[in-house]
Amino acid sequence: MLTPEQINHAALDLDRAERERAQTRPLTLELRDMDMDDAYAVQKAWVDMKIARGAQITGYKIGLTSRAMQQVMNITTPDFGVLLDEMLFPSGSTITAGDFLDPRIEAEFGFVMKKPLQGENVTVEEVMDATDYVVPALELISARSTRTDPETGYTRTVFDTIADNAANAGYIPANQHFDPAEVDLRWSGALLYLNGEIEESGLGGAVMEHPANGICWVCKRFARHGVGLEPGQFVLSGSFTRPVAIKPGDEIVADYGAMGKIEIRVD
Repeated sequence: MLTPEQINHAALDLDRAERERAQTRPLTLELRDMDMDDAYAVQKAWVDMKIARGAQITGYKIGLTSRAMQQVMNITTPDFGVLLDEMLFPSGSTITAGDFLDPRIEAEFGFVMKKPLQGENVTVEEVMDATDYVVPALELISARSTRTDPETGYTRTVFDTIADNAANAGYIPANQHFDPAEVDLRWSGALLYLNGEIEESGLGGAVMEHPANGICWVCKRFARHGVGLEPGQFVLSGSFTRPVAIKPGDEIVADYGAMGKIEIRVD
């Protein structure tokens, strides 16, 4: 296990990278013994730094929910990161690419909770019952550590990604909200347009067969610590598209059909 000093130093590296807009090297390049618990400890230390500066937790994101992405990262389980109030962008926003490191966009569904939800055996039905509404959402991801170290060619691991708050940088909900009982999330999805051309598409069923399974997973992960989801929290359930790189001048439209659209511009 990493020492408290190593955990704090790693969190400071990520924080400095984000604040100075300059990527750091993958943490595991030097911290070869880092494991998953260490990675989440670094994530928490970094999030705590942000909270100390005034940020507030608004929810969580769940990542690596598709089998394809798990194979890429050599892992058999999803991961999670923390959403903060400063990460929220409304649909129609203009995002400054230079504020983020290697920014990319993914399409998914968000769940807004109306009841507490906790336990190792939470079911999809219980998730849906505890959900106030579901909303189409884009996730903005960023890499505070380089995906590949330019000096050595070393590729960062899933532990680097987890420590990096699961690569989370922002979330963009749609303006439309939906009763979870009135939509079939397995067969709901989006066409993701980049500058007028379809770049990606997908269905909610790609997320562990149902997006609510991502919520079940994070409840199980939190249960060992005696915590759960709380009313009002926003949870990104996991992407059903691959990440799409964005740059200044890009226009992104996520067309969810009858569930509406999300639009953002990049400068």
